[in-house]
Amino acid sequence: MQSITPFLWFDDRIEEAVSLYVSVFPDARIVCTSRYGPGAPRPAGTVMSMTFELRGQEFMALNGGPLFQFTPAVSFVVKCETQAEVDHYWQGLLAGGGDEQPCGWLKDRFGLSWQVIPAALGRALSDPDPARAGRAMQAMLQMKKIDIAALDRALAGPSE
Repeated sequence: MQSITPFLWFDDRIEEAVSLYVSVFPDARIVCTSRYGPGAPRPAGTVMSMTFELRGQEFMALNGGPLFQFTPAVSFVVKCETQAEVDHYWQGLLAGGGDEQPCGWLKDRFGLSWQVIPAALGRALSDPDPARAGRAMQAMLQMKKIDIAALDRALAGPSE
């Protein structure tokens, strides 16, 4: 049993958001859906909450109204091994009106922040050669979606 579950507060587009997330991540699923009943703060029958899983991680979501908004101070990191994975998650999470951000970050169309990060980025930034790591950092700072081939070129530098 997972002991910590991220809880996401949506204004009124919970079904649309959860549908996007489970369509982008393989093996994702909706675990349960509950609806508001009579006398609730939302119309009876409206989705109140949903529990769903992405890559084995459980999330809970609430259709709570406009009281709270997402902020980039909290984001979800999607770890990738290949450029094809980076491209898949980047395109999928931006679908329908997301916003690209610097250094592998994006906001989906619901305002939730994600970081789509290949393992190659961590290896490049922690290269034991400070010059190589510095070139990788400078390359990353010029990117929105992380480009593994460009990181490799930056690591190699002009003389390698």
